[in-house]
Amino acid sequence: MKWLGRRQSDNVEDRRSLSGGKVAAGGGIIGIIILLVNVFGGENAQLITPVLEQLQGGQPAQTESGVPLSAADEEMGNFVRVILADNEDIWGKIFADNGMTYKAPKLVLFKGSVETDCGGATSASGPFYCPGDQKVYMDLAFFEELKSKFGAKGGDFAIAYVIAHEIGHHIQTLLGTSAQMRRDQEGKSEAEANKFSVALELQADFYAGVWTHYNKENLDTGDIEEALSAANAVGDDAIQSKMQGHVVPDSFTHGTSEQRMYWFKKGFSTGDIKQGTTFEDI
Repeated sequence: MKWLGRRQSDNVEDRRSLSGGKVAAGGGIIGIIILLVNVFGGENAQLITPVLEQLQGGQPAQTESGVPLSAADEEMGNFVRVILADNEDIWGKIFADNGMTYKAPKLVLFKGSVETDCGGATSASGPFYCPGDQKVYMDLAFFEELKSKFGAKGGDFAIAYVIAHEIGHHIQTLLGTSAQMRRDQEGKSEAEANKFSVALELQADFYAGVWTHYNKENLDTGDIEEALSAANAVGDDAIQSKMQGHVVPDSFTHGTSEQRMYWFKKGFSTGDIKQGTTFEDI
């Protein structure tokens, strides 16, 4: 992606030199932890910690407080600031065109672990959005896991897609979609409630595609393929198959690889937020 020399957002909190601590169960919107919770059942979330430690080579995540950032860390921080600025500009215009005001979220970079209004999280949680404080949280180590353990291509636009997906959850919070989904889930069986979660996640993928549609001038050859590879890697069916050798469709909360790629591509091709009709399929 073309990003050098472009505007950087001031809405990034870089806590990477201050983060650290042992792995503990936490919640991520598209991260590995949520998928583990759904595999083992939410009531057994205490079983997650040993699995996370196994994923990380049997060692709890550790970082030292106050460690200076490397040149590579600084460069990645600048890249994230540009992507967040792009989201601010594009969603600000889309909201204005629809008679609304866009409230930009913060994005927190951390290493190892972090505390949020939604509880504790770790690098194993994957990037996630917390509606309680309206912040996106991200440990960039997640993207190495995405490549090494789940077969994604990687690349800078894979990171851009994930950020745009999490901003999509912020859009849903601003529009009231997330709150309505939680109301719709009330009184439903777990399998039925999961369908609403899938619709929410697929709509966030759609919004990531919409953002990409309006950012075409900054794309490099292969960027869309990087995004689709990441979407494919984090499909419920792909991760469950990888982790447990079989899939349980009733436990899906994010959608299949095919669905995630479809809705990203639909957002990218149309650029029309009104066509993110994922809830109509329930």
